Amino acid sequence: MLPLLRFSLAESRAAQFTSVVSELHGPRKEASGISRERTTMGLSAIFAAAVMVAIVVVASEAKTTIEPCSGSDSCPALLGYTLYADMKVSEVAALFATDPAALLAANALDFAAPGAAHRILPMSFFLRVPTRCACADGVRKSVAVRYAARPADTLATVADVVFAGLASADQIRGANGLADADADAPLDAGQRLVVPLPCVCFNSTDSNLPAVYLSYVVQVGDTVPAVAAAYETTVTDVMNVNAMGSPVAAPGDILAIPLPACASSFPKTASDHGLLVANGTYALTAGNCVQCSCGPGNLNLYCTPASLSGSCPSTQCSNSNVLLGNASTHATNAGCNVSSCSYGGFVNGTITTLLDTGLQPTCPGPHQVPLLTDPPTTVNRDYSTSLAPLSAPVPAEAGGVMAGPPPKSSEHGGSFTLPKVSPTHGPAGSVSKAPPPPMSKPQRILSGFILCLLLQHFHV
Repeated sequence: MLPLLRFSLAESRAAQFTSVVSELHGPRKEASGISRERTTMGLSAIFAAAVMVAIVVVASEAKTTIEPCSGSDSCPALLGYTLYADMKVSEVAALFATDPAALLAANALDFAAPGAAHRILPMSFFLRVPTRCACADGVRKSVAVRYAARPADTLATVADVVFAGLASADQIRGANGLADADADAPLDAGQRLVVPLPCVCFNSTDSNLPAVYLSYVVQVGDTVPAVAAAYETTVTDVMNVNAMGSPVAAPGDILAIPLPACASSFPKTASDHGLLVANGTYALTAGNCVQCSCGPGNLNLYCTPASLSGSCPSTQCSNSNVLLGNASTHATNAGCNVSSCSYGGFVNGTITTLLDTGLQPTCPGPHQVPLLTDPPTTVNRDYSTSLAPLSAPVPAEAGGVMAGPPPKSSEHGGSFTLPKVSPTHGPAGSVSKAPPPPMSKPQRILSGFILCLLLQHFHV
């Protein structure tokens, strides 16, 4: 396990400030005619202002969980993104270099609805964005995003507004070799930027159970207990995963939240090897010819044909008339003969299917799948009411028959929030804190103002 790397921007800047005061005050003697009372009062005011700067700096010190790594492997991960404006599904997908249908599926939104990619999502709506978490420069991060600057964009606005705090101006600057660039200076329109985004893998497990990790940007008003409760995990688990000494997180901090998931066991020759689906959601694979879901009854991956592609390979199990996701049953005096067809991965352009035949005590009923809802028109961020619970996992269902298309909500255009996930507990791997962002423009102005007060005071 690698050691944690921690440092405080506030401490380093406080030292620099003290050094400046010492240099100004040291060689200068007290001017005649100025009382010590006035000097003390002036220094007290300046000290109070300095404390203000320190408080502002501390408040802006965002922390990110970082997983050291080596090699070239990657894992599925999720980015928690809050829309900065009303945006089409396709616009959000393009921003994060993902597929519109995959984006909808990861949020249990109806990805098969006509014109789904052109639905407009409201500002401040929260989405889980699927991404691949790679190993780059010795740490886990998503490096697939390329952003073309628009007129009036700056590194700061790209980081804080467009990507909603998932990246910092300093990280974007470093990823693009812009060491001397001012975070508040306008970028050239059309300038292409690599935007590194935070993610972790931790072997895609939490307490030795399958998990996919969500990178969550802490919002104003959030608390660690509230975030943990929203995702039905524990404060201890969140603290362990993020190597936190106390259950305190500031706005702008990025927490890695483990979500229980359904894992696949596809061969390494499959292009979708390592497929992982968060509980209560969907994933599309095999060229959008197969949809796989997780939950709500158990944490076993369940895959069926998808209707998003015009031309798909056969989804029928060999030597049978059973299609992918279906099961044939035959009741006997000894029990129920069940033949079920399951998904085995996408190999060389072929949908691999697996036929399982056996005798069960009773014939299984329809397979339950997560509810699909229409995209929202309103936003609800109240943790106590916004996340509808899923039923707890139960022992794995044997077989199961095709339940038809995923169920859809009867409401159209109502408020929508992501479902809860099942409880998890336990520690994670090695983490460290990301370097905090540089001083913002208001902080630099305030610091300069205080420095001017110092110079004027000692000049007098």
